[in-house]
Amino acid sequence: MRILIADDHELFLKGLEFILSDISKDLELVPAKSYTDIFRILERDRNFNLVLTDLAMPGANWEEAITRIHEMLPETPIIILSAVFDKEIVEKTIEIGVSGYIPKTSSNAVILSAVNLVMSGGVYIPPELLNRRLPDEFNDFRRAVELPEGKAVEENIKSLTPRQIDVLRCISQGMSNKQIAYALGLTEGTVKLHVTAILKILNVYNRTGAVVEAARLGLIKKND
Repeated sequence: MRILIADDHELFLKGLEFILSDISKDLELVPAKSYTDIFRILERDRNFNLVLTDLAMPGANWEEAITRIHEMLPETPIIILSAVFDKEIVEKTIEIGVSGYIPKTSSNAVILSAVNLVMSGGVYIPPELLNRRLPDEFNDFRRAVELPEGKAVEENIKSLTPRQIDVLRCISQGMSNKQIAYALGLTEGTVKLHVTAILKILNVYNRTGAVVEAARLGLIKKND
């Protein structure tokens, strides 16, 4: 597993390396200290499973930089880890195609949990943001992640929307988030929100588990 990590503060970068070391024994971390470094690395090597980067760094405007990174690595999830926490900025990064936005004040456990969620095909949005007014497309996501812990899956599935069932069928066919977005006429960011909600509702940790559980519950046919 290879992760490109970027932050213009060396101390934080080193701390991030320490936190992520628990993810996998075969983990390889490639550090960068600016957007300039990121683009230089990606010009010669695009074999990454995840990009985890600060937002405000030297070398480029953040919006243009994140857009370019996503264009260079369209199938690779991107997580923003930043001290900047503004609702409009978070929403804009999700629109661009970012899969997660983690405040730098988050605990090590939260950072690892968010990374695992994103690597499962979902999207991580800070809980603080869910308490604020969000665009309509975030509503289903918010309702799902606010489901009480310990609730039976059979009860949770009542929260699945018709669109989320559509996404489940696409997942069962092995489609990527990008392919699902094209097939259903959604943005990639919206698909990621639906995937996250599905994982929460079905109480599973990855897309394979979601398909197995959905088939068990009769939500989809095994040949969907």
